[in-house]
Amino acid sequence: MVRTDSTGRGADAEAHADKQPVALELRDLRTEFRIGGQWHAAVRDVSFSVRRNETLAVVGESGSGKSVTALSVLRLLPATGARHGGGQILLEGRDLAPLSEKEMARLRGDALAMIFQEPMTSLNPTMRVGDQIAEAIRQHRKVSWKEARAEALQALEEVKIPAAASRYDDYPHQFSGGMRQRVMIAMALACKPKVLLADEPTTALDVTIQAQILSLLADLKTARGMAVVFITHNLGVVAQIADRVAVMYAGEVVETADVDTLFAAPTHPYTEALLHAMPRVDTDAESLDPIPGSVPAITAIPAGCAYAPRCPLKQPVCETTRPALNGVGGGHAVRCLVRAPGNGLPAAPAPGSPSEVQV
Repeated sequence: MVRTDSTGRGADAEAHADKQPVALELRDLRTEFRIGGQWHAAVRDVSFSVRRNETLAVVGESGSGKSVTALSVLRLLPATGARHGGGQILLEGRDLAPLSEKEMARLRGDALAMIFQEPMTSLNPTMRVGDQIAEAIRQHRKVSWKEARAEALQALEEVKIPAAASRYDDYPHQFSGGMRQRVMIAMALACKPKVLLADEPTTALDVTIQAQILSLLADLKTARGMAVVFITHNLGVVAQIADRVAVMYAGEVVETADVDTLFAAPTHPYTEALLHAMPRVDTDAESLDPIPGSVPAITAIPAGCAYAPRCPLKQPVCETTRPALNGVGGGHAVRCLVRAPGNGLPAAPAPGSPSEVQV
């Protein structure tokens, strides 16, 4: 597998990350939406953890529950149509689920921060970008406007905004897409959070700017020892930036592994299908292998394995029994009746081993 050196990752870095304390842990998180007068789970029993100075990539198709999981952590879903259905959200061991809105407001943008997918809709178009960052700092720090402006300018310089002092008083529309995303990163990191949630922050950018943003995030993560949860559907980005990966489908985690294991030996049929559907520089579009069907709506989740209707390996039991997330060794876990160890079913074909990812 090929990775850019700009991530600063390697065997030593990954071993160091393993020794870091857990910053964020989800235990059986369940989030429900009210639809047609009934509650339906959009996130179902999601469990994963991420350590300081580690990047966990959360991947899957649109509708898999990635963004809802992140919004659940920050408690940003509307209270009228969404609710916490169970489980724990542990920030350095402290459960956030029972906290009041006032207590959560103190954490958002401080210990917990988020970079949203589209900066133009996240930034206030009527405020100067520097003042937006300074306002976030004053929300969590007892500092004067002068001090907040100085810290905001430093944040803009850290994300490598050219001529940051002269751009401080510009408005969002005066920045390019890549520069607006840097402003969003500066705002998210201004109060030095312990955990950063990045929701597809490079989706709207061209590949050159995307590479710059990924390198910037990796440098800032290492410099500050942050835990990063990076949400994406781009497996090429995962290969570049992630230490570990959680694959989501229909609101639940179906496979977790370190990034090298996931690409070398994908075990869940869905993970394998995602890798085979990924464009590569050494193949043409006609050689892609698309996944038939689509992610089920939360009002129509199958009774057994959620992926069974699309799975080429399904057995009759898959349509009636929901699989658990079982370990297969080395920190690798998979939610699959066919490929889980000791399930008594006929042996499934060995997982494919896609060629090295070109990034």
